Amino acid sequence: MGKVVLVTGAARQLGGRFVRRIQRDPDVERVIAVDAVTPPHRLGSAEFVRTDIRQSAIARVLAEHAVDTVVHLAVTGGRATGVRSAVKETNVIGTMQLLGACQKSPTVRRLVVKSSTSVYGGTPRDPAVFAETTQPKTLPSAGFAKDAVEVEGYVRGFARRRPDVAVCVLRFANILGPFADSALAEYFSMPVMPTVLGYDPRLQFVHEDDVLDVLGLAAREPRRGTLNSGTFNIAGDGVLLLSQCSRRLGRPTVPLLLPAVTWVGSALRTVGVTDFSPEQIRLLTHGRVVETTQMRDVLGFEPMYTTAETFADFARSRRGALLPPDRVGRAVDAVAGLLDVELDGVPDGALDEGAKR
Repeated sequence: MGKVVLVTGAARQLGGRFVRRIQRDPDVERVIAVDAVTPPHRLGSAEFVRTDIRQSAIARVLAEHAVDTVVHLAVTGGRATGVRSAVKETNVIGTMQLLGACQKSPTVRRLVVKSSTSVYGGTPRDPAVFAETTQPKTLPSAGFAKDAVEVEGYVRGFARRRPDVAVCVLRFANILGPFADSALAEYFSMPVMPTVLGYDPRLQFVHEDDVLDVLGLAAREPRRGTLNSGTFNIAGDGVLLLSQCSRRLGRPTVPLLLPAVTWVGSALRTVGVTDFSPEQIRLLTHGRVVETTQMRDVLGFEPMYTTAETFADFARSRRGALLPPDRVGRAVDAVAGLLDVELDGVPDGALDEGAKR
């Protein structure tokens, strides 16, 4: 009999695409797609089970279908406005509940977890390149990055309790492509991109097609000479500066002092233009680059797209896809009003101090 694969987060774009992709694997007999909401897209021949992984019912799903491989894609950034608490619960509590169910399951033999290079944080004291064993100077204290750190901690605990289960954690760089629906994709779609004055961060990207391929590889039995258990950075070769990204998109930038960028981010979240979160501001200030030697030498994965090629494919898909003028207008008005209020209360010299920081 073939493998029975359970995929969480099937209602999201990436999860749905992976569900359809893994069905083509000749070693896979059945795919069980799980989410708390009904997917807006087709799932092929997969069996969809509507359940919330925060609830104990997920253990029953594993048992009823004799699942042997779990691909956990329900760890996401979400949006900062309105649903942050629910997203955090799904990321952290949902992962805890899923791992508890996997621990009790006698059939589970492989676990793949989608994580993020945001676990390395973002500070001016960061190393030029992060390896999987590099400890961040300062652990993320909020947002999706903190969720990812907590999730990885629970996964490591599970791996110690169930050494018979092959556990693979994939730390993805920023995911882009024609179908990307992330906060960073929204930022790059803005007609004018706010940046931090005096900073031009180095960025890495991974193409969504490469994400699907490496998830499929991690879910399969390893080839000779490779090992698909452990923690791996996943990114395309090379880096791009934020200024290079803006030029390749044909988007102008507006350099602002760091306090002003924070206020702009708050206004953009308020009017729903983009999820311009504090952790994204840190990324656009300090950047982040990771080493991918383990990805090639141990996992045995070679991305089809470099960072530059990934961004080029994304840029082609965004030609003319600017944000609607009414949303941009509301954002500009909100930013102007917020800056007027904030600047009235800023003591003399405070902005200069902010620039120094």
